[in-house]
Amino acid sequence: MKVLRKKRVLLVLFIALVSVLFFNSSWMGKWIYPIHYKEAIVKHAKTFDVDPLLIAAIIRVESNYKLSSESRKGALGLMQVMPNTASWVIEMGKFDSVTMDEVKHEAEPNIQIGSWYIKSLLTKFNNNTYVALAAYNAGPSVVAKWLQNETWDGKFETVKKIPYGETKNYVQRVVYYYNKYKDLYQNEL
Repeated sequence: MKVLRKKRVLLVLFIALVSVLFFNSSWMGKWIYPIHYKEAIVKHAKTFDVDPLLIAAIIRVESNYKLSSESRKGALGLMQVMPNTASWVIEMGKFDSVTMDEVKHEAEPNIQIGSWYIKSLLTKFNNNTYVALAAYNAGPSVVAKWLQNETWDGKFETVKKIPYGETKNYVQRVVYYYNKYKDLYQNEL
C-alpha cells in the first residue's frame, strides 16, 4: 500500500515537472502567443519610435491578427482604427497615398496608420502608455477629461477607476499581452 502511494506521488511530481518544463518553454509560449506581420510591425514601430511589442499587443487585442476585421462600431483592420481617426491620421501624417480600403484590408497601411496614431497619443499624454492605450480605445478627449477631473490618475495600479468597463478591460488586456510578448520576443523584435 505504501509503495503504491509513493509511486502515485512520484508520478504526480513527474507529471508536474514535465508540465512546467513544457509550458515554460519558449516555443510553446510563441505557439500560444504568436505575432503575425512582424516585418510591418517592426518597420512602422521603428519609423514612429514606438515599441513594436506594444503594437503587436494592440493588434492582438483589437483584431487577433484578423486582417479585414470590422468592429460593430465600424473600426477597421488589424489595429481597428475608426474611419474618422484614419482619415485624420492620413491627413495629419501626410499619408496621401493610403486609401480607406487599404486601411481596412491590408496589413501594411493599417499598421502604419495605427502606429502613427498610438505615437501621437503617447506624445499627447507625456509617454504614459496606460493613458495612451485608454485614449486609443475611448478617445483622447474623453481620457483627458478623466485625468482633468481626477476620475483616473493614469496609473496601471488604479486602472479599475476607469469609468468605461470596455476601456478598463482593454488597457488590462493590452498590458497583459505586452508583458507576454516582452517575455517571449524581447530579443527578436
